[in-house]
Amino acid sequence: MDAGLTDAFEANRGRLKRLAYRMLGSVSEAEDAVQDAWIRWRRAPADVADPAAWLVRATTRLCIDRLRAAKAERAAYKGPWLPEPLIEPLMEDPVEKAEEVSVAFLLALERLSPLERAVFLLHDVFDQDYAEVARTLERSEAAVRQLASRAREHVRDARPRFAVDRERALQLAGAFMAAAARADMSGLTDLLAQDAIMVTDGGGKRKAALRVLVGRDDILDLLQGLHWRHALPTLERLAPARINGLMGFVIHYDDGPATMAFEMDGEGRISAIYQVRNPEKLRHVA
Repeated sequence: MDAGLTDAFEANRGRLKRLAYRMLGSVSEAEDAVQDAWIRWRRAPADVADPAAWLVRATTRLCIDRLRAAKAERAAYKGPWLPEPLIEPLMEDPVEKAEEVSVAFLLALERLSPLERAVFLLHDVFDQDYAEVARTLERSEAAVRQLASRAREHVRDARPRFAVDRERALQLAGAFMAAAARADMSGLTDLLAQDAIMVTDGGGKRKAALRVLVGRDDILDLLQGLHWRHALPTLERLAPARINGLMGFVIHYDDGPATMAFEMDGEGRISAIYQVRNPEKLRHVA
């Protein structure tokens, strides 16, 4: 293949992966979609005028196809669904904008149809104009604008509302892990906001709550019950990390890895906890 075309693909690979992850909520599926785009690119005409636009168009359509094919599988998912965690080391500057990969934001995208999701991401996140989005999706500009308007209604309140100092957020996350390990319910009460939520995704393959826990008391009841029954897995090691833009930990239990990410409110308390235990979503965790 012509080296110039290979270079053009490599120059856009990072952008394509970021688009595909936001579309699919999965690191592994995003990589597969980009690989499929590469296969299509190898067969593309040699006179493509705008390689970047061609590649974005191909990747978007591949992601839409994947979302439609996975609809029944998502509907049958056991327990709450969380996106595959996007993990970045704390010591490095973040590649991703936190508000664009936050769990709340990606869950809001899940409520959109594949077309609504594509329009919103292409226009509002990746700054394509409506004419280009319309060409990508083979829809009229008017239809694309209508899809974007509907999508914004769902996504409007999903972006993080509070900027939290990284060190403070990590301190709170560590304090939660320590208090949970000691079954210190008083300490946990001080750390959790009254309306905090906890979402645990085991996918039916690891022990996890089968519903979203809503409110501090609901979370405490679960943790206390697990301690009483000695049902908590044994913690072997953990490492701090940036998970979907949030402070959290990559955790290794005796029964496999997990990630736990913490969202904070404006008063310095934990407002949301997101734990992924489904091993199929943690294949990229070392």
